[in-house]
Amino acid sequence: MLYDRRDASISLRELALGSDCSPEGLEAALNCLCGRGHRIQISPDGLARLKQPIALDEGLIQRGLAAGRIGRHVICFGEVGSTNDVAFDSARQADSDGLVVLAESQTSGRGRIGRTWHGEPMSNIMMSVLLLDDRQELHLGALTVAGGVAVAEGIDEYVGLPTRLKWPNDVLLDGKKVSGVLTEARRIAGRQAVVVGMGINVNSCPPPEQVARPATCIASEAGHLVERTELIRAVISRLECWVRQIVQGRGEGLHKAWASRCDMIGTRTTVVCSQRQYTGRVLDISPLDELVLAQDDGQCVTLPAKGSTFLDGKC
Repeated sequence: MLYDRRDASISLRELALGSDCSPEGLEAALNCLCGRGHRIQISPDGLARLKQPIALDEGLIQRGLAAGRIGRHVICFGEVGSTNDVAFDSARQADSDGLVVLAESQTSGRGRIGRTWHGEPMSNIMMSVLLLDDRQELHLGALTVAGGVAVAEGIDEYVGLPTRLKWPNDVLLDGKKVSGVLTEARRIAGRQAVVVGMGINVNSCPPPEQVARPATCIASEAGHLVERTELIRAVISRLECWVRQIVQGRGEGLHKAWASRCDMIGTRTTVVCSQRQYTGRVLDISPLDELVLAQDDGQCVTLPAKGSTFLDGKC
């Protein structure tokens, strides 16, 4: 009730009646919410309001999700080392497929190629999705692409900002990075576990000295703070659709959705792969695996997504 009325106050009496609570029960419930990280402002005349930014809350997130594989279980933490690691640890538990792990902050969040993912508490989205893949149906490259497309579509859908994608795993707003995807696989207790980790700069972004390329956040581009709960639901819903298509072997739609947001074909760039540097013009991209580059010396090379990184940040 507080969340649905978050732009306005609601009386304690209405809260008690609407939740069928006694005065003592209402006080206990409000204290419980505060213990879960929510900040509730109560005025002298008995009006309550949920202060923003609103803490991550599994109940609020799950409430708006359709029944599907991803998001059947959601857990939120104040601080963890890495949401990817928590997701992998959860693979030992029964019925953990589709688990979504979120945290307000990470002490050792990571990105591709050993980079660190920075996030300010109560501002951004650090989310990992656990998928169990004993049938070997999930291609890691396809999942990385699916994660990027899902974030881009979620931002488009909820905030209305035009996003672009950069091979292999970056989501851009106005040419600056707003999100990255890290997909990892491990064998856990005899099970094949795959985790799709997504970091999204929602209401803050790291300072320039902490990142290798220009970064931005959704709030800066939109001109207002963005409610994370709604965006999380939008991203989960889109990822659910793409994972279903990957399992069904229907990759054409994902390739098309990715390609429609990528501006790299024909541009000149420098890529480092396997400790070698390649400079030239991008001829073609397979979003699942490889980039075809026409080097300045006339030779064409095919570079895998895994282990490749751009030096100049161009798209």
